[in-house]
Amino acid sequence: MRGGVDLWCSIGPNDLHVAAHLFPQSRRGTGEVVHCAGSSEQCSGSVNSERILMDVCVVVPAYNEESTIAEVIGKLGRLSCGISEIIVVNDGSTDGTAGVVAQAACVDPRVRLITLSKNSGKTAAIARGFAEATADVLIIQDADLEYDPAEIPEVLQPILSEQADVVYGSRFLVRKTARVLYFSHYVANKFLTFISNCLTNRNMTDVETCYKAFRREVIQPMRLTSSGFGLEIEMTALICKTSARTYEVPISYYGRTYEEGKKIGLRDGLAALWYLFWFNLVACRYGNGRRYVRQVNNWLANERRSSGSARH
Repeated sequence: MRGGVDLWCSIGPNDLHVAAHLFPQSRRGTGEVVHCAGSSEQCSGSVNSERILMDVCVVVPAYNEESTIAEVIGKLGRLSCGISEIIVVNDGSTDGTAGVVAQAACVDPRVRLITLSKNSGKTAAIARGFAEATADVLIIQDADLEYDPAEIPEVLQPILSEQADVVYGSRFLVRKTARVLYFSHYVANKFLTFISNCLTNRNMTDVETCYKAFRREVIQPMRLTSSGFGLEIEMTALICKTSARTYEVPISYYGRTYEEGKKIGLRDGLAALWYLFWFNLVACRYGNGRRYVRQVNNWLANERRSSGSARH
C-alpha cells in the first residue's frame, strides 16, 4: 500500500440491500488537437462491444460526496464501453462516502475503494488511482455529477477507434446541455485555456475540464507534482510536449453552486496561473518532466512503427 488504505468488501451480507439497486445489470467489462462534433453512433450512450479492443478504467476522486457517489458508480456500472475497473479514491472524506463505495464493491467486482489517510487534494487522489490502474485506457470522473457518466462513451470513442491517444471532453465546444452559473468561472476557464494555448501552441477549448481520457502508456509515466486542482494544467502542459494525438469532444456540464458543494475557488485559479508557466516553461525541460516526455515519445514512436508494419 502507498499512502492510503485499500478497502475491499468489508461489510456484512445484511448491508447489501443498501447497494443492491446500484447495478441492476452488473457485469464485467469486456500531436494535434482535433475537435469532434459527434455522430449518432457516438451519442447513443454506448460503443459497439464487438469493436472494443481495449478495456477501460474509470478513476473517481471523492471527498465528502456521500450524497452523489452511489449514483455515479451506478451509472458507470451500466455503461457499455469496456469498463473493467472503477477505482474510487476516497480523499480523506469525513462523511459516509467510503461506506457507500464499500457496499458498491460488494455488488460489482469492478469497483475498488482506495482510502487516503488524510485529505490530500484532487491531484494526489488522481495520481494514486492512476498508479493502481491496469486497464488500457484511463479516464477521470468526478464524484459530484457535474459531468454525466452517460457521455463517457463519446469521450472514449476516438481512443477506442485508435484515432487518438488523449481525449478531452470540452464544455465549450459545440456546447451541449450546460447549467447557467458563475460568469467569473467562465472567464477564468477561458483565460487559463488561452494562456495554455499560447504556451503549448495548441488550439484547445477547455483545459480545466474533468473529462480527460488517456491511453495508459501516455499518462501512467507522468509523476504529478502539483497540488489541489493543479493536475489539469500539469497534465495538459506535459502531454502537449509529446507527440500524443489529442482530440476534444463536446460534453454537457451540470455545475454546482458553492451552496451545493462546489469546492474550487480563487486560490485554485491563482495557483493554476502559476502552474501554467512553471510546467510549460520549466518543469518540462528538467528532471521528471523531461524524462516523461522522452519516455512517452519513444513509446508512441514504437507504437506507430508497429501499427504501420501491421497494416502492411
